[in-house]
Amino acid sequence: MKAFFQMKPCSWRAVSSVHSGGIAGGIEICITFPTEYVKTQLQLDEKANPPKYRGIVDCVKQTVNSHGVRGLYRGLSSLLYGSIPKAAVRFGMFEFLSNKMRDESGKLDSKRGFFCGLGAGVAEAVVVVCPMETVKVKFIHDQTSANPKYRGFFHGVREIIRAEGLKGTYQGLTATVLKQGSNQAIRFYVMTSMRNWYKGDDPNKAINPLITGLFGAIAGAASVFGNTPLDVIKTRMQGLEAHKYKSTVDCAVQIMKYEGPMAFYKGTVPRLGRVCMDVAIVFIIYEEVVKVLNMVWKTD
Repeated sequence: MKAFFQMKPCSWRAVSSVHSGGIAGGIEICITFPTEYVKTQLQLDEKANPPKYRGIVDCVKQTVNSHGVRGLYRGLSSLLYGSIPKAAVRFGMFEFLSNKMRDESGKLDSKRGFFCGLGAGVAEAVVVVCPMETVKVKFIHDQTSANPKYRGFFHGVREIIRAEGLKGTYQGLTATVLKQGSNQAIRFYVMTSMRNWYKGDDPNKAINPLITGLFGAIAGAASVFGNTPLDVIKTRMQGLEAHKYKSTVDCAVQIMKYEGPMAFYKGTVPRLGRVCMDVAIVFIIYEEVVKVLNMVWKTD
């Protein structure tokens, strides 16, 4: 983790962030997307409808029976197309902020790691995540209708913008900013804390990729339990029935009023599985790609 947390501000690292994060994000999404699909379906499956699915297994079974295994990957393209810029903004912003907030010895403590993560999360939410997630949720929600109207990523984006304007891709911006900001704040806080604990008084101590993955999984789990309610609200605000909510606050109020507090934790189990794998895989691959790039561009 030394390569990630102790980078010096050099011009090549902007390119490194794009390539390392993009590669890691693309691989991670292809592996874990079915869990993201199931999570989103369960969150969109409101009690008032009444519920279409009886749980995770039933959701997978119905999807495969109706659309085949490929049905579990509906909406994948929107995340793949956004993975590289999202990673670039996230890691680039974190690196920029962390370089400004390190102490005299170059160490980044957990508190400062929290605020750097918060800034990185807000930046990625505004620039990339909100439009990307809005398209993804609309794709997945569209599949539940009798006659799906989106034939693919570009067709879907064109139809959304034609019907709702550019703002149609920015539904749920407030909820997305809150979700991504808290996501990265929690994850980088946990990662920074565990990294500092593991290295102790030896800042040059190497960290095995498996340990990096374990730290990432723990950080991911912490973020799930910390902000799943925000994820549920974000998903509802970006769905095809988002028009029935006046605002993010109104969405939260309606969920509480008509579905109860447990509705804020819909999709927690599939999200937990996806996020733990997500963060673990991203940090492992990111670190390994950075090592390779370090052999190409020497910076020490």
